[in-house]
Amino acid sequence: MKRIISCALAGAVVSTAILAAQTPAAQTQARPVVLQRVLVKVNGAIFTKTELEQLQIDVLREQNQRQLSQMDLQTDESLRQSLIEITPEILANTIDELILVQRGRELGLRMTDAQFKDMVDGVKRDNQFDEATFQAAMASQGLTMDQLRKNFERAYLQQGVIRQDVSPRISITEEEARQYYRAHPEEFMKPTMITVREISVLVPSQTQLGQPVINVAEDEAAQAKILAARARALKGEDFAALVTELSESGSKANGGLIGPLNLNELAESLRAVLTPLKTGDIAEPIRTPVGFQLLKVESKTDAGVEPFETVRVDVGAKVQGERQDVEMQRFIEGLRELAIIEWKDDDLKKLYEQYREQHKKKIS
Repeated sequence: MKRIISCALAGAVVSTAILAAQTPAAQTQARPVVLQRVLVKVNGAIFTKTELEQLQIDVLREQNQRQLSQMDLQTDESLRQSLIEITPEILANTIDELILVQRGRELGLRMTDAQFKDMVDGVKRDNQFDEATFQAAMASQGLTMDQLRKNFERAYLQQGVIRQDVSPRISITEEEARQYYRAHPEEFMKPTMITVREISVLVPSQTQLGQPVINVAEDEAAQAKILAARARALKGEDFAALVTELSESGSKANGGLIGPLNLNELAESLRAVLTPLKTGDIAEPIRTPVGFQLLKVESKTDAGVEPFETVRVDVGAKVQGERQDVEMQRFIEGLRELAIIEWKDDDLKKLYEQYREQHKKKIS
């Protein structure tokens, strides 16, 4: 198996054929013509060595989070091994994509200039790119606007096929959604949420020889102040009133309220303090880098499974996603059986067929 893969990948190195005209006159006038080596034809659409290599580099770049070149693939043994592992899946995915894109064109789908502009604007907006930053990002990926449009169009056509040919086959009953909900309660857990009020007493700091220094007397005074506040609160004084009187933090403006907070997302030290507390409890004062903090639990909702009615839409989306994967596999399998796939490289054909056999899903 490894021998077959290695041979196939060795044959996937970029090669070009430069054809010159046969007569002296033609040689002085004609420019060299670079022919791409075709690896496979799918219903007449071609997939070349250059395209395979670019996809290989794209996948490896994503896996390794760094820029790569063909030279890297030839000199880095770990990358060469990764190349062996990823190529069969690249071949399978590419052939499926060609088939779906062709189906999209059969359906008359077409991405308009306005839709392409909206997609580009969405990329800029999501990444907070201005035009210059966007162009720099394109250049770093070696992309032109024409190539970007082709990439977007392929994705657009495939999504269109899913909407028109696959999604209508999927229907979900109320009982099916409830069955999924009951079988996967962990997917619909709500975290423990907590809202607190804080009183913060700051300890002034000074700098000596470039290092922060705390005055011991001021530190002890701040600690005494926070302990006195806790004692008053435990005796029944209104905590919000104590915040207004004593707190020195920004939260004082809204009565010291903080939250609601996801308990699991808090720092471990703070989570340890708040986890055992119930609504209405007041924690022991906490030493902070800037002073002391006193917390009262205003509300706390324990972790638990969300009611079905609350997550009905999420349940439907999850079931829909699972069904769509199955239906998509069936649909593409049917298109694949009808497709004319002409391999120009026997080793890559073996890779593809072995991958398809190993990963073929059982379709009932």
